[in-house]
Amino acid sequence: MTDTARSSASSVSPYARLRFYYGWIILYVAAVAMVGTLPGRTQGLGLITEPLLKDFHLSRVDYARINLWATLIGALFCIGVGQLQRDRIGSRIVLTGIALVLGFVVVAMSRTTSLALLFVLITLTRGLGQSALSVVSLTMVGQWFRKRLDLAMAIYTVVMSIGFMIAFPIVGALVTQRGWRFAWAGIGWMLLLLLAPLAVLLVRRSPEAIGLAVEGSPAKEDGALTGFTLKEALSTSAFWIMATASALYGLIASGIGLFNESVLQERGFEPSIYHNTLVVTALTALVGNFLGGYLAAKGSMNRLMSVAMLLLMVGLVALPNVHALWQVMAVAVIMGIAGGFVMVLFFSFWGRIYGRAHLGQIQGAAQTMTVLASAIGPLLLAECFARTKSYALCFYLLALIVGLLALAAWMLAVSRQSAILREGGSD
Repeated sequence: MTDTARSSASSVSPYARLRFYYGWIILYVAAVAMVGTLPGRTQGLGLITEPLLKDFHLSRVDYARINLWATLIGALFCIGVGQLQRDRIGSRIVLTGIALVLGFVVVAMSRTTSLALLFVLITLTRGLGQSALSVVSLTMVGQWFRKRLDLAMAIYTVVMSIGFMIAFPIVGALVTQRGWRFAWAGIGWMLLLLLAPLAVLLVRRSPEAIGLAVEGSPAKEDGALTGFTLKEALSTSAFWIMATASALYGLIASGIGLFNESVLQERGFEPSIYHNTLVVTALTALVGNFLGGYLAAKGSMNRLMSVAMLLLMVGLVALPNVHALWQVMAVAVIMGIAGGFVMVLFFSFWGRIYGRAHLGQIQGAAQTMTVLASAIGPLLLAECFARTKSYALCFYLLALIVGLLALAAWMLAVSRQSAILREGGSD
């Protein structure tokens, strides 16, 4: 072997010698990180709502107001996370830092007896979990995949859904058997002892940082980042319709998620049914993930969002009218499939349409909208119940809005990136 050949061989990244693309490792860690957002998500807090209300002697409206302000303030944590992750210190340090701080916060929340401190800690779990950690997780996948981004996001959502499907019943059982404080402390220690070490050991800053090209990039484009700026993305109708649809789903999911036990209790069902519906929703969300990933790769993403909104509308109209267990489960199936579609679209739309150059900022803006909407959802349901003694009116009004948004999404003239470019962006 000549000196030139030896030099060329020695310059090849060890990651390039692997039999698989290292981005798949990043994808699985990112999915685990998204599951780690559970204590900062409405569905996670929903698992401890009833015992927490009793523990702190809170009304539903008061708790919804605490959740509102905690979520609004927590939404600020979305700002700058994507840029910090991409341009400043990289995914590994950002993910490790957030996992460690969030873990300590969750453990502290499990021990607090002060209402004022509870508000602060819920705010931090919202900001670090629902906002910052979500943005980091999503951006990690977008940094590593290009040509097979739809497939990568479909696999990501499947792994994430399986993680939540495992976590929800386990945490629910712990809350029932050992109390919410024990369950919450366990989540905090998992963040400290599992997610943080995974980030240190496996996550890398970017493909370019370890001598790899982004998956699907031609050699001549290695290291070249192209795509819309945040301002350009915000100037397109596609961003606002898709982001609003995702945010509205988040509003509904958060409202139902935080008070799901109460929603079902109004219809005469026991609390255990709530935990069962979480599993059914997670399972059918997997179906939505697989089917949504396939349809998103083959067809129009905006029309798939329209279908998701129509399913959501059906679920909202049906929910105040359930009388039998099979009807509850049918609604859970519909909601799960709709949620599976929305998840795939929310995770894959921005990277495919707007490119990688400013993906963190664009996803951060969309994530901020969903976080803000999720803050409003529980208060909306709580106020409706306090004033009318029922959740039905709220569900019917939301169904009407969802139906109108489904129509707007269907009529949106977007078919992959070529169409969005005609709206005035640049790649």
